[in-house]
Amino acid sequence: MATATLFRSSRAAFPRQSFRVRSCQFQINAMESRRNLSSYLVTPKELAEALKKSPPSPINSEPRVIPLCASWFLPNDERKGIDTFRQQRIPKARFFDVDKVKDKHSPYPHMLPSAKEFAAAMSELGIRKEDTVVVYDSKEAGIFSAPRVGWTLKVFGHPKVHILNNFRLWVEEGYPTESGELYSVECSMYPIPKLNPDDQVASFEEVKEVAKDYNKEGSEGVQILDARGAARFTGAAPEPREGLSSGHMPGAINIPFDAVLDPKTKAFLPKEELKKLFQEKGVDPEKPIITSCGTGVTAVVIETALEEAGYGSTDQRRVYDGSWTEWAQRVKPSDNLIIKDVE
Repeated sequence: MATATLFRSSRAAFPRQSFRVRSCQFQINAMESRRNLSSYLVTPKELAEALKKSPPSPINSEPRVIPLCASWFLPNDERKGIDTFRQQRIPKARFFDVDKVKDKHSPYPHMLPSAKEFAAAMSELGIRKEDTVVVYDSKEAGIFSAPRVGWTLKVFGHPKVHILNNFRLWVEEGYPTESGELYSVECSMYPIPKLNPDDQVASFEEVKEVAKDYNKEGSEGVQILDARGAARFTGAAPEPREGLSSGHMPGAINIPFDAVLDPKTKAFLPKEELKKLFQEKGVDPEKPIITSCGTGVTAVVIETALEEAGYGSTDQRRVYDGSWTEWAQRVKPSDNLIIKDVE
């Protein structure tokens, strides 16, 4: 079987038929209990226990728990996700490259890949459709790009996806890590998904209509939540991508992605604190919500916080994949759809 390159570590009371049925059911239930994690966000302890029961071993024919590192940094940051993965990672983790698993034909940085490209990436990572995938960020970031990768897997219908909350706590709580050079994993035959992700993704045209309808009588009242920092949102600071205007869409609500994280641990805030934050920001859980950011990465941090808080209906929440990078390049000055609060 083909292999893909990753990294090498440096260090009898019942009748027989009835018994068989019950025994088989017991085995199924036992396997389910080994694989299932309690919620979308999982703690280091939950992941460590799950890995002991269902390790990501190539000889394990049963569904496994696969740690998937999604470390990524902004283009104006000298750090690279792959470097942090080499330096310290969860043992036997695989690396999902946000800059490579994308629509390579799009002029925008992180648009979703095609179903075929997604399946090819999962196959190369040796991930099977039945595996439980737990995505995590770098220790430095805490939570940053992992939610985007988790969301991508969910958009393409991977059944069991979770986010580690978070790797910084994993390290601080003394769970094992490894570092080092390349090792190989057996490629899988991941099936090409047969689904349409449009119900989870907002297009430029749809967001433009929302922005143009803002404050108009009879509009649907769709809310746009912008995860960029306040200075970029107001127009006081430049975008990290040269040549892009900063500012925001008409009616957008600024919720910087780090506002939903604990300032010390960089893990997601508790549910009640998240609910309180969204309420204070004026987000109406009864109305549709579109999350946006710079390139569609940290928008999913806000989407994940909404999901964790149970805030708004899942079928009324979408992510603007192109986000501000697409918006600032496609709207015309005559549209008046880039608002600056400072001159």
